[in-house]
Amino acid sequence: MDGSQRTLLITLTGRDRPGVTSRLFTTLAGFPLTVADVEQVVIRGRLVLGVLLVYDQGTDIGRVWTAAERVAADLDMEVELSTGRDKAAPRRRGRLHVTVLGNPLHPAALAGISGRIAANGANIDRIGRLASNPVTCIELDVSGADPDGLRAALATEAVEQRVDIAVQRAGLHRRAKRLIVMDVDSTLIQGEVIELLAEHAGCLPEVAKVTEAAMRGELDFEGSLRERVALLAGLDAEAIGEVRDKVRLAAGARTLVRTLKRLDYKFAIVSGGFTQVTDGLVEDLGIDYSAANTLEIVDGKLTGRVVGEVVDRAGKARALEHFAREAGIPISQTVAIGDGANDLDMLQAAGLGIAYNAKPVVRQAADTAVNVPYLDTILFLLGISRDEIEAADAEDSPGA
Repeated sequence: MDGSQRTLLITLTGRDRPGVTSRLFTTLAGFPLTVADVEQVVIRGRLVLGVLLVYDQGTDIGRVWTAAERVAADLDMEVELSTGRDKAAPRRRGRLHVTVLGNPLHPAALAGISGRIAANGANIDRIGRLASNPVTCIELDVSGADPDGLRAALATEAVEQRVDIAVQRAGLHRRAKRLIVMDVDSTLIQGEVIELLAEHAGCLPEVAKVTEAAMRGELDFEGSLRERVALLAGLDAEAIGEVRDKVRLAAGARTLVRTLKRLDYKFAIVSGGFTQVTDGLVEDLGIDYSAANTLEIVDGKLTGRVVGEVVDRAGKARALEHFAREAGIPISQTVAIGDGANDLDMLQAAGLGIAYNAKPVVRQAADTAVNVPYLDTILFLLGISRDEIEAADAEDSPGA
């Protein structure tokens, strides 16, 4: 070749059925062609198959053209063919995955997102769907973008369009994530355990007020925790068991943990809550590592104090680093998930920090944010599709 390539692009569209791809390539095998690229997608039973072929100057491209049209006619499909003489494109730098979550996802959102990408001098190389339930999730492969600039632009668009948008580096970096470290209260589970205890102790309004301020980052976490726990002094320890029975996992939590454990991920929880509750979650979900505070109990009553060092904002980051060392996993291969100000250090220390239904200060500081009430949507940020999740569940179900 002289630095350029003679190309033929064949695009077949029509009703999907077994054997379309085989039939086309069997026909093309009779000609001196080289396959340069292939893309195939099925949308609601309609197939779009694109094949880019390279050929030498002496090739009778008219015969190839006629053969492709005959295949399309036999299959009752439409075909488009175009030739060109394209110089081999240099590999574009700045390859990124842009993941979009919408519930619902409107055309205006995609118009705004694609416009922002173009305005940043980047190109959309591929678009695919990862899920349609419980939210719609699409993923765009983007090249030629400045990651920080595009992330900032799309963060603004996400607010305007009321969707979630995550921007991550493409390639092996993303696939290497191997340790998930998650907050517990209002993340892995619904609600705050200390507020459930406060309800038993008759001091819920006071505790809830302090909790909210601490989550927003207005109060030192350790001080606020000790203040709230002090209000529980004298509460019968049996109340802990009653609260533990009331704890409900976040929607999608079991799917998230089950799927990642199948992929040999390590899973950890780190909580400003209490081991008297988190230990049950560890056993129930098969969690590998955990760290939380422990309520002091004397003579069957809560003393209003915690035992040992408090797991606070800095403590959560230390726990993530400790879990990574235990698992033999680099920090760059960790994912942290949290919702409150005391999760900030952990989110920033991890390879990927995800703010889950979080306070504004946390969303702004995290790598990305998810604002839909389904914890398993985090799987989409890791490139795992809903179809793959459901297929794995079906294989493992009895009688499958």
